[in-house]
Amino acid sequence: MINKRLLSAIAATAILLSGCGSLPLVRSLTDEAAGRTAATRSTESGTTPVINAPVVIQPTPTAIPDAARAKLDEDEAVLINLYERVSPAVVSISVGRNTGSGIRAADSGSGFVIDKAGYIVTNNHVVAEADRINVIFADGTRARAEVIGTDPYSDLALLKVNRPAERLITVELADSDEVKVGQRVVAIGNPFGLAGTMTLGIVSARGRVLPEASSSGQGAFSNPDIIQTDAAINPGNSGGPLLDTRGRVIGVNTAIRTDNQLGFDQPVNSGVGFAVPSNTVKRVVQALLNEGRVRYPYLGIQGASSVAEVGDQFNLPVERGVVVGGVVDGGPVAKAGLRGSVISRTGVISRLGDVILAFNGQPVRDYEDLIAMLVKNHQPGDQITLTVWRDGRQLDLVVTLGERPR
Repeated sequence: MINKRLLSAIAATAILLSGCGSLPLVRSLTDEAAGRTAATRSTESGTTPVINAPVVIQPTPTAIPDAARAKLDEDEAVLINLYERVSPAVVSISVGRNTGSGIRAADSGSGFVIDKAGYIVTNNHVVAEADRINVIFADGTRARAEVIGTDPYSDLALLKVNRPAERLITVELADSDEVKVGQRVVAIGNPFGLAGTMTLGIVSARGRVLPEASSSGQGAFSNPDIIQTDAAINPGNSGGPLLDTRGRVIGVNTAIRTDNQLGFDQPVNSGVGFAVPSNTVKRVVQALLNEGRVRYPYLGIQGASSVAEVGDQFNLPVERGVVVGGVVDGGPVAKAGLRGSVISRTGVISRLGDVILAFNGQPVRDYEDLIAMLVKNHQPGDQITLTVWRDGRQLDLVVTLGERPR
C-alpha cells in the first residue's frame, strides 16, 4: 500500500519544480549582478517565470595581440623542444662512501653524457673520495660508473658507464668563447634530488675566477674564465649542464654564491651561480683521456693587486695592470728577474714591485685576466713575454713556464 504522506510530499515537490503557482522570480548569480530577471514564457493562463538553465562561465580571453602571443608560443616551443632533446642526456649521480659498516649513500649531483662510448662529465667535488658511483638515467635505469680521471683545479671529472650506444643520448659542447653576456641559458640537473629539473636565466657575466674547489696542499690556485648566471642552481645541480637555447653545453654548473642556508649548512640559490666553460671541459677531457691528468702552466706569482686598487697610493702613471705581490723563490718568473713587492704583516704593500702591463703583447687588466691568458693558451715549457713597468720605465721579461705543483 502506498503511503499517503509520501504521495503528498511527491505532489508538493512536483508543484515546486514545475514552476506552477505564484513562485518568486529566480535569478542566477550573473543575472543578479547585472540586474536581469529570470526568463519568462507565455502560456494560456498568462506569463509564468521559469528557472534559468545552469550558468555557463565564459572566460574572457587574455588581452594580448596575436603577434605577441605567437612570439610567446614560439619561445615556449623552443624551451620545450630543448628539454625533450637534451634531458635524456642529463644524469643523476649517486655517490656512496664506505663507513666501515658498508657503503652508504653520501652525496648526489648531476652529469651529462658526451660520447656514445659512455663518457660522462661531472664535477670533481661530486665524486671526490667516492667508493661507489651510480649513474641514474632519465628513464630511471641505473649503471655503475668508473672514474677515468679527475682535475681538482678545474673541478671536473670524467666518468664512464658500460651501456649500449643505442641507449645513450649525448650533448654537444659549444664554443664558450662565443658566449655573450645577456644571452638566455638553461640549467638542467638534480637539485635537492629532484631529477630532470630545468631552470631558465641569462649569462650574467664572463671571466670570473673561482678558487680551486679541492686543496692540493700546495696553496690555492684559480679556475679562470668562469661563466656567471642567474639561472637557479642549487645543491644537486653540481656537474649538470648550462645550455644555450640551441641545447649546446656552454658550461658545467659548479658553484653558487649565497648567504642563505638551509639546515645542515646547505646553501640556497641567490641568483649568482657559476659554471666552468665548455672550452675548459674540452681541454680537460682530452688531457684526462690521453694522459690521465691535466698539466697546467705555472708562473710562480703569489698574490697580486690591480693598478685600480693601489695606483693612487704609489702615484702610478699607468692606467691598468697587475701589481706583483710575492714571487716564489726559484720559480719561473723569479728566474726571469721579475720583482715582487714588499708586503707588511698586515698585508699592506710597503715597497712596490713590478707591474705587469702585457702578456705576449696583449694588455692585462687584472690578475684574473692574466691567469685566463696563461691557462687557456699555454702549456708547461712554453716561453712567454711579460711587459712590466719598473722604476719609471717599461721592459720585457722572457719567462719559461713551469708546471703547476700538484
